[in-house]
Parts: sequence; C-alpha cells; structure tokens
Amino acid sequence: MANIDLIKQLRDETGISIGECKKALDEAGTIEKAKEVLKKWGKDLASKKSDRTTGQGKVEAYIHANGKIGVMVELRCETDFVANSADFNGLAHELCLQVAAMGDDMETLLTAPWIKNPSKTVKDLVEETIAKVGENIIVKKAVRLQI
Repeated sequence: MANIDLIKQLRDETGISIGECKKALDEAGTIEKAKEVLKKWGKDLASKKSDRTTGQGKVEAYIHANGKIGVMVELRCETDFVANSADFNGLAHELCLQVAAMGDDMETLLTAPWIKNPSKTVKDLVEETIAKVGENIIVKKAVRLQI
C-alpha cells in the first residue's frame, strides 16, 4: 500500500491523477519506478486514443523577445474543455518555444529532444499531456518566421 505522502509527491511531480499515482506506486514501489510505469501507461493510452477525432484545439502564437522570430502552432484535441485546460495550453506554449528554437519541420519536430529536458522528446511531452487530459492530441501544423 502506497504512502499518502509518496502519492502526493508523485502527483505533484507528474500531474497525473491521484488514483493512477497510487496504482503506479503500488505496482512499482518507488517514485522513480512509478514514474517509469506512468510513462509506459501514458504511451499505451496515447496509442489507444490515436484514432479518435480531434475537432477542437487552438492556435498558439509566440514572438521571441528580439521580435525577429515568430511562431504559430496548430494543436488539436477532442473537446473544447481540454482545449481550454492549463495542461493543453502549457503544451501549446512549449511547442511554440520548441519551434522557435529548432524550426518548423514537422518530420523532425516530434522526434527532436525537448529543449527544456533533452532526456525527453517532444513526442514524450505530447504523450504525457495525453495521459493527463485523457484525450487524443495532435500537433497539426507549425510555422516559423524569422528575419
């Protein structure tokens, strides 16, 4: 049986529901192993939801501080509820920063290391958000302009 403090710590670190954190800790025993279990479950969930229709979403824009780089990303999800959530909006912003840093080639975008944590790919970041919100998410389009 997982300790409530460990469950809370895992929840704070991952953003995953308390119930899923408890199950992962019960299965794994330690926080680090539980994170790996949650990551695997997130990938499984993402693959199960990949064929679901993404009729909602948002277009996120970012202008770099020097005013010479601008980015727009079209990010899709299933419902407007998720499109307005903090997790989804945070992902949209992170994707904009990624595109500003590396370019808008969609083939390499998802497989590229995430600029804030190179041990993860951008695809991992998307899959983690899918696990948090429970809906399919697709990076539909990205555009980067630079002077």
